[in-house]
Formats: sequence, C-alpha cells, structure tokens
Amino acid sequence: MKLPDLMDLVVQRGAVHGLSLHARRPALAQLQGEHRSAQRGRGLEFEEVRPYAAGDDARTIDWRVTARRGKPHTKLFREERERPVWIVADLHPGLFFGSRRQFKSALLLHAAALLGWVAALGGDRVGAVISDGSAAPRILPGRTREAGVLPMLQALVECQPRAPGTPVQTGLQAALTTLRPLLQPGSLVLLLSDFTGLDTGVEDILAGATAQNDCRLLWITDPLERSGLPAGTHRVGLPERLWWMDGRGSRSAWQAAWGRREQALTALATRLNLPLVRLDTSDALPGRLISLLKEPTWAA
Repeated sequence: MKLPDLMDLVVQRGAVHGLSLHARRPALAQLQGEHRSAQRGRGLEFEEVRPYAAGDDARTIDWRVTARRGKPHTKLFREERERPVWIVADLHPGLFFGSRRQFKSALLLHAAALLGWVAALGGDRVGAVISDGSAAPRILPGRTREAGVLPMLQALVECQPRAPGTPVQTGLQAALTTLRPLLQPGSLVLLLSDFTGLDTGVEDILAGATAQNDCRLLWITDPLERSGLPAGTHRVGLPERLWWMDGRGSRSAWQAAWGRREQALTALATRLNLPLVRLDTSDALPGRLISLLKEPTWAA
C-alpha cells in the first residue's frame, strides 16, 4: 500500500466540480447569490422581518415589531458566502493499518483533501487542526482558496504515520481542545477520526463546539476491525510485541468489542444531532465521498 504524497492530494481538486458543502438553495436564491437564515451566526447580516413561523429560533424574534403589530415577527439574516471551515484530523499511529485498498491514514488524507478543495472552491475559508498523537496539534489558520488548502495538505503528508504504532487515545480530545477557542459562530467542523479515543471528555467538547456551529463526523474504518480475524492462527500486534491469536476463538469477543464502539459513537451522534458518515478502507475515493456530498441531507 502506498502512502499519499502531496501531488496525490493536490489532484483531488479535479474531482470536486459541482460539489458544495453549503445547504441546497432554491434556484432564485442561487441566482441572487444569497442564503436566508432565521438563525443568527457569524457573518450574517440583517435583511428583513417576517411573521414568526414554527421552528424559528426564538432568539431572533423582533420584539419591537411584535409589540407594534400584535403578532410575533422574526428577523431574517443574509449569510455571508465566505464561511470558516475547519478540518480536524485525528491522525494517530494506529491509522497505519489497512486490510483492503489502503491504510486508514491514507483514506483520511484523501478525504480531508477532497473536503478541503470542495470548501475552498466554494468560497469558504479553510483551516485545519491536525493531531498525530506525538506533540501538540498543528494549527493551520483559515485562509481562502489555495492558500488555505495547500498548507493543510502539506501538513497532512508530514504528519501521517509511517510505521505501525499504538493508537493514541488522547489525540482526538487534544485536537478538539485546540480547536475550541479558534471557532467563531457559524463555522463548519469536519471531524475525521477512527474514534478510538471516544470518551465523555470528547463528547463534552463536541457539545460545546456544536452549540453555535455545524459539525459532521467522518468515521474511518476497516473491514477487519468489524469482522475479526479469519479462521486459523495469526501473528498479530506491533513490531517487537507480537503474539499468536486464534481467529475463530477470538472472533466473538472481537466483534462484541466492535459493536460496543459502534454503539457508543452512534449514540453520541444521535444525542448531539450530528451527521455521521462511515468511510471504509474498502471504499474507492473520491467516488464514495462525492456520492455523499451530492446527498442533500448531508450537504445541508
């Protein structure tokens, strides 16, 4: 399996034509270049007042107009086209693993590159927080177009694991802790991880970060993690720390552990109302991610 280099990630730009991370809009709004929202966030300018409708944020009610007209009215805001998009990469040594087309780390890099190009070519500012588990996470400040994407791609290539290693349980929380003070209301956070470090601390930070921002979870997986080892005796582990394992005998416990991990992540996404997308090493990118980006429920 090949480790991605910078050129592999740069060429992802050619696959993003017509894709967008923004909500689908009516044809008239697209022609006018505007997007209306009843929720106030970063980069939103007041546009007009209209009668309150079910589902509107109560914080946007215009009390003066409501008092004057005798019926609830809410403020509408026009969304700024340039939006902060943060790509968070949990790139720990445990991702140097793959039983199909690619390493999990390579899948993460390709997905991050594609998402970065989609955001940048859509007019958004792209920034990144990258944690490799060995030091403080790297911060790439948000910038527009190539100035935002290319430094991120270079950092991803430099930070990717190049040898097997023990998964770092604290890398995900460190990345999110680093990101939190950088967020401005209205940002989009794309979190790429295999979520081996999922715990209550991660959930608490995510809950705070998503209160005024949009967050989407991209789960990096491999088929062997789900199914367990095939029948037979296999040598597993890390260099200098290898042992023999019986595939058939270990499969039940293996699959049960995976089920608990899957249930925990799914429950977290449900509690926080976060879109959760699984990207598997058996997937062919960019085709898999492109098909997801074309789904209104995920691109909204």
